[in-house]
Amino acid sequence: MRRPAALAALLAVSLTAAVGAGQTSANRLDTGSSAFESYVEVLRQQAGIPGMSGALLQDGVVVWERGLGMANQEARIRATPDTPYYVADISQTFAAVLLLQCVEFRRLELDAPLLEYGVALPAGAASLRQVLSHSAPAGLGSDYKYDPARFALLSTAMESCVRQPYRRSMAHRLLDRLALIDTVPGADLQNRQAVPEELFEPAALDRYAAVLQRMAVPYKVDRRRATRADVPADGLNAATGLVSTVRDLARLDAALDAGDILLPETLAAAWTPAVGASGTPLPTGLGWFTQNYRGSRVIWHFGVLPNAYSALIVKVPSHRATMILLANSDGLVVPSQIESGDVTRSLFASVFLRMLL
Repeated sequence: MRRPAALAALLAVSLTAAVGAGQTSANRLDTGSSAFESYVEVLRQQAGIPGMSGALLQDGVVVWERGLGMANQEARIRATPDTPYYVADISQTFAAVLLLQCVEFRRLELDAPLLEYGVALPAGAASLRQVLSHSAPAGLGSDYKYDPARFALLSTAMESCVRQPYRRSMAHRLLDRLALIDTVPGADLQNRQAVPEELFEPAALDRYAAVLQRMAVPYKVDRRRATRADVPADGLNAATGLVSTVRDLARLDAALDAGDILLPETLAAAWTPAVGASGTPLPTGLGWFTQNYRGSRVIWHFGVLPNAYSALIVKVPSHRATMILLANSDGLVVPSQIESGDVTRSLFASVFLRMLL
């Protein structure tokens, strides 16, 4: 069996040849999508991922979408672009949109102490900018620390901006506005008894329950052997909890690029590397990871629930191109340890990037 790194290099070279070096960036995704699908399928099988859904976007338009493998192995239900998955940390990109909208409305200040908005951090004072960018707390000895638990506390800042529960803001100010009908603000909404009656209308709860019934089954993969995993039905906070599909994530991506939900200057700031206390650029902007690859800016984020689900979004703004992948095991993320800030460690991301750059 080939080593993963060698396999990625072989696939990337083959993909570049298949797409054609003479093609422009505007049509590389469209014409190369069939080859991309073939190579991603090889990587899926190599990682032992039972089921995966994916989409490629160019100029805000989906040029390829597919389900690969099984959303439910026992019932032989295939994955599709409409299969819902727990997207875990990808929830942070949704939270960043809501919080940055509050900054645009001047209801929150990026550099004001979060304590002003009722957020008490266990590791000491910090600003909204510092937590959105995962800037490390003072005294840690490093400028950067990926800390979802700290990020989760930003739910309280959102509730300071808009006086309602965080998940209600998520649903009404973002999901409903963009018609993300297959995105659910918390898997615990399958239990209506656990939801305050005033939080959602009965029709919305019925829709959420129907989406959750279609969720891809989570699997733990050990040596490419998949066994069904038990996952608690948790709620939603700024760091994690959303259930979504690649089609809904594609709608969010297109809305971002079109300037429909954030001003262009706000988005530019979100995708600019933050600066740590020592003056060193961080691998993060505001709610997103950001890095350079072969002279182009790459914007990305991941999601992972160990032994259950994983997700990956990679954008190349200069090429107006986006890749979205969701999986019902942790194989998209855990082997590559991309939380350190380098998405090129992901074999899936590398195939996409080498097709473009």
